[in-house]
Amino acid sequence: MRIIGMMSGTSYDAVDAAAADLTFDGDSVVLRPLGMVSARYDDGLRCALAAALPPAATTLKDVCLLDTCIGQAFAELAVRADRELCGGRAELVVSHGQTVHHWTEGGRVRGTLQLGEPAWIAEATGRPVVSGLRTRDVAAGGQGAPLVSIVDVLWLRGRPGVPVALNLGGIANITAAAGPAGAPPLAFDTGPANALVDAAVHHFTGGRLAYDADGALAARGRVDAELLRRLLDEPYYTAPPPKTTGKEVFHLPYLLAALEGRDALRPADVVATLTELTARTVADAVRSVGATEVFASGGGTRNPVLMDRLRSALGGVPLRGSGELGLPSAAKEAYAFAVLGFLTAHGLAGTVPACTGARHATLLGSITPGRHALRLPEPAPTVPVRLRLTPPPPYGHG
Repeated sequence: MRIIGMMSGTSYDAVDAAAADLTFDGDSVVLRPLGMVSARYDDGLRCALAAALPPAATTLKDVCLLDTCIGQAFAELAVRADRELCGGRAELVVSHGQTVHHWTEGGRVRGTLQLGEPAWIAEATGRPVVSGLRTRDVAAGGQGAPLVSIVDVLWLRGRPGVPVALNLGGIANITAAAGPAGAPPLAFDTGPANALVDAAVHHFTGGRLAYDADGALAARGRVDAELLRRLLDEPYYTAPPPKTTGKEVFHLPYLLAALEGRDALRPADVVATLTELTARTVADAVRSVGATEVFASGGGTRNPVLMDRLRSALGGVPLRGSGELGLPSAAKEAYAFAVLGFLTAHGLAGTVPACTGARHATLLGSITPGRHALRLPEPAPTVPVRLRLTPPPPYGHG
C-alpha cells in the first residue's frame, strides 16, 4: 500500500511529507521508503500560528483561519508528494496536522487539538485521509504522546539490551523499546528540546532569527549555573512516566520568569544554558530507563553543540542517528505516521498502552473519504511484532 505520511512538529516551521510502500510479511510490517519533501509555512501563517499559541489569547475566527490555512498547506504538499514520490499512485494520506494545544491537568491529559482540516487534503489529492490520530488515545485515558511509540517499539524490537529512540523536536521524547529484565516498553516526553532555545533566539534577535543555526550562539556562550539550577527545578522532570508536555509549559514567558534577576547574562550564555538543559534532561531520562544505545532523530540532531553536549551527558551510552537503522532523521516521524495510517487502514491498533498510559490499545484516527467510494483493505491476518525496512528503489518509484 503506497502511503504518504505528513506532519508538522512543535517547532511549527514546516510541513514534512514522506512516502512509503508498506506491506505485511508474516509478523512484520515492511516499509520501503520512497523519499520526503518539505515545505515551510509562509511567514504570514507562521506568525499567525505563533500569535495564537498559549499563553496568548486567541479567537474562534483565528482558529478557523489556522485550521483552513494549515489544511491547505498540507494539501499542497500532499499533491506534490504524490506526484514526485509516488508517481501519482498514492493510495492513502495520513496527516498528523499541527498540534496547537495539549490540555493537561494534574498529570492527566484532558484533551488535545491538532489543526489542519483534512478535507482540503482529500479534495486536492482525491485520496482518503487518516487524521486526528492523537485524540482516540486520550479518550482511552492515554497521554496521546509520544504517539509514534508503537512504531519505535516495532522498529527496535529484537536489538540487544535496552535500545531507545529519541526525537529532538520542539519537545524531546524517548521510547524504550524494552525495559531491563523484560519490562514492558516505556515512552514519554522528557521536556524541551528546541522549544526554549528557539524562543530565546527569536526574542534576543528581535525576530530576525528563529533558531540557533548550527549551535552558533550556544558555542559562543557559557552555561550559567544559577539559571540552569532554576530551570532544572521544574517539577515536570521528576514526575513519573507516562507523561507528556508541550509549549503550553515551555514558552517565552516561562523562560523570562526564570531569567528574573539575571539581566547581566549575554544572549549567547542564555542559549548555551538552555542547550545544556536539553542535554541534561534528555540524558537523565535516557539513563532512567537503563538505555544501552540511543537512536536520535528530529531537528535537534542538526545542532552539533546540542549533540556534543548530549554525548557528554550520556557518558558511555552510544548515541547514533536513526538513519543508521534505515530511517532518515529528518523523515522519521513522517514515515512513522505513514505506518500508523497503514495500521488503521488494516484494522489494527496503533498504540502501546504501556507507553501512553491508556487503558487499552486503540485504533487511531478518523478517515475522510477521497474522490471515490471508500474501500479499505481486508483486516490484517496477524498482529505485527516488528518493523522491517527494505532499500528504496534505485530508479523511479517502482
